[in-house]
Amino acid sequence: MNTKEIIRRTATQTIAIEIATLEMLQASINDDFVACVEAVYQSPGRLVVTGIGKSAIVAQKIVATLNSTGTPALFMHAADAIHGDLGMVRPYDLVLCLSKSGDTAEIKVLAPLVRNLGNLLIGMTAKQDSFLARQADFLLHTPITQEAEPNNLAPTASTTAQMAMGDALATALLAVRGFSPQDFAQYHPGGALGKQLYLRVSDLYPNNQRPQVKPQNTLQESILEITAKCLGATAVVDEEEKLCGIITDGDLRRMLEKGLNFTELHAADVMHPQPRTILDTELAVNALQKMRTNSISQLIVINEEGHYLGFVHLHDLIREGLI
Repeated sequence: MNTKEIIRRTATQTIAIEIATLEMLQASINDDFVACVEAVYQSPGRLVVTGIGKSAIVAQKIVATLNSTGTPALFMHAADAIHGDLGMVRPYDLVLCLSKSGDTAEIKVLAPLVRNLGNLLIGMTAKQDSFLARQADFLLHTPITQEAEPNNLAPTASTTAQMAMGDALATALLAVRGFSPQDFAQYHPGGALGKQLYLRVSDLYPNNQRPQVKPQNTLQESILEITAKCLGATAVVDEEEKLCGIITDGDLRRMLEKGLNFTELHAADVMHPQPRTILDTELAVNALQKMRTNSISQLIVINEEGHYLGFVHLHDLIREGLI
């Protein structure tokens, strides 16, 4: 067997084993899982997640997911816990301990200490008859038949199961809490995902220039306004600054193609009377969707009374990381 065949076969087998592991995991969403979720949800404390080795790395990911979805959590390394870090566990906190075997030396020391403190202990382990499983108030069983690694040694399928169980725990808590997209945005204000949920058109258009002409302005005046304001278009507004139309670079090119007399035209003769608009209160991501749907690079921003406010441009959305 050549190298390419070995690579393909090993990778395919790895994925197949991990898929089978996840299918087995579905049976672990049982009454104990439900009771565990309810206990975490009802607790006034935090969820302290701990582990050692690769399980500790998975524990850190679970903590990050929990915190970002509304469940206060913190990570505690199992080895450090038995050398002083156990002091971070407060009354009412629950402790979630990850261990494939449930019988490692650190876990055998840590689990009774947690129980002695009076905190509820949640065990996540592949072995239902392990020390951790027997000590735990709630068991999150993550069964595996073999690791995906060819020698059946390196944690692969087992950590996949732990990761998925952690996600199941976090999403179940999210659902019980009624965690909304607005809540998500509150915890992710700096990322593109968060911006999709809170950034509004009103946050963007004031940064742009505000080209505008009246219907009676000459075409030359309109061209000068478009050129001066560098947005490739100008709004046409009435005396009360209500929107009447738009003149774009494209409108000017089409006018020239028709051979119309340049000197006799006014803004009203060239403008498009039904421009694409968006309310200043709408989400910026909605502006992006409108631009994509209509194959345009800008929208005129108006308020609910139809008054012209400015322009929002595709470049604004790119700058904010929405694209």
